[in-house]
Amino acid sequence: MRERRSKRAFLDTPVPLATVRGILSAASHAPSSSNTQPWRCYVVTGHARERVTEAAVSAYRENPETLPLQYPFFPTNLPAPFDARFSTFRGMLGDAQGVPRSDIAGRRRDVERQFRFFDAPVGLIFTMDRRLEWASFLCYGCFLQNIMLAARSEGLDTCPQQIWSLQSTVLHRELGIPEGEMVIAGMSLGYADNSVPENNMRLAKLELEEFVSFIDA
Repeated sequence: MRERRSKRAFLDTPVPLATVRGILSAASHAPSSSNTQPWRCYVVTGHARERVTEAAVSAYRENPETLPLQYPFFPTNLPAPFDARFSTFRGMLGDAQGVPRSDIAGRRRDVERQFRFFDAPVGLIFTMDRRLEWASFLCYGCFLQNIMLAARSEGLDTCPQQIWSLQSTVLHRELGIPEGEMVIAGMSLGYADNSVPENNMRLAKLELEEFVSFIDA
């Protein structure tokens, strides 16, 4: 768990499909409410990956501000202390990438990299039946974390990407995803390119006393 990092650049080293199968099989043992197992996963590689990423980048270029939102990422006004943590992270990432927040063109290039799975050879797209309630997101979080930890056990790295939920129109069309499924997120999977600065950031984590209350009476 301490070794897992979100990586934003990958080598073109192939990942055996058998390894991907093993990771997803292990991850499927995640807990879920009353064993409902709400997850559905699409593994995108090869020509399909190229087709999806090109379509996603094209859709983003056409409508960079109006891609359809499946669910809100943050409240309109992010309250303290979360706003400070958000700003600190965005500043660190921008510095590592050499892209200040004022550089709109540079930031859009970074978004396009996200829609290319950061060049990872394997892209994962996750969906959930629209008839389920928001509580199933709790179950989904356990499943996604299992994937990321299982990947580390295989010497692989990942980057979970909520941003893929903005590409529901492209993904439904290109992958044949039924309309009854909501796009939850995507994930890049592969061997990280640790020569790039953004893959070597060290993010500050809260001390135990900052988020835990021990109650004995």
